[in-house]
Amino acid sequence: MKILVCISNVPDTTSKINFTQDLTAFDTTGVQFVINPNDEFGLTRAMWFKEKQGATVHVATVGSTSVEPTIRKALAIGADEGIRIDAEPEDGLFVARQLAEVVKNGGYDLVIAGRESIDYNGGMVPGMMAAMLDMNFVNTCISLEIDGNKATAIREIDGGKETLETTLPLIIGGQKGLVEESDLRIPNMRGIMMARQKKLTVVPPVEGAEGTRDIRFERPAPKGPVKLVDPGNLDELIELLHKEAKVI
Repeated sequence: MKILVCISNVPDTTSKINFTQDLTAFDTTGVQFVINPNDEFGLTRAMWFKEKQGATVHVATVGSTSVEPTIRKALAIGADEGIRIDAEPEDGLFVARQLAEVVKNGGYDLVIAGRESIDYNGGMVPGMMAAMLDMNFVNTCISLEIDGNKATAIREIDGGKETLETTLPLIIGGQKGLVEESDLRIPNMRGIMMARQKKLTVVPPVEGAEGTRDIRFERPAPKGPVKLVDPGNLDELIELLHKEAKVI
């Protein structure tokens, strides 16, 4: 089985976010980038298929040379080969087109992507890839088992879970539950050293203009000052909740 894990290079959630050029561009100065958490769950599941079923695992992302440390981390975790599409990820449609081309040329049986990235939260790339490639697709996937050409997946739905059976080739949008946080792997020294020797292929982007364009970013409005109420003054608390907070 040949697996492609699509990974996104996203800011660590502890990073301070700022914008430049009159709020039209994200300021990367001093920002630590990591593998998108939903993608990391998928990568960890792919490692299970590699170890238990002998699968070959490749990782791919769209970006400049700045994303290569993230690819190398995935290789250190255990992926066999990395692919970088040499382009700036303009929007979800553009990214989906680039990754779909990698899938088409690579002959993958299973494509694992995160259901969404934590930076723009678009949640569109895996579904658009499946439409472009006419492949089976399961989103919000929290469990995946492969037996030969048959796949059994469980996905979250409103109010419960749904179990599906389908066939390869398959694309999934994975999330927490596909593996648990305790299952995530930290690269060890041996993995880091081996990652330096693994193949990282840089491919040119295919033509395809973005479908949307960022015009302006805005940070959330700062929170107002906290009002402290004496524990014994219940009447004041009720009045504030009613007239100011408007929650009762």
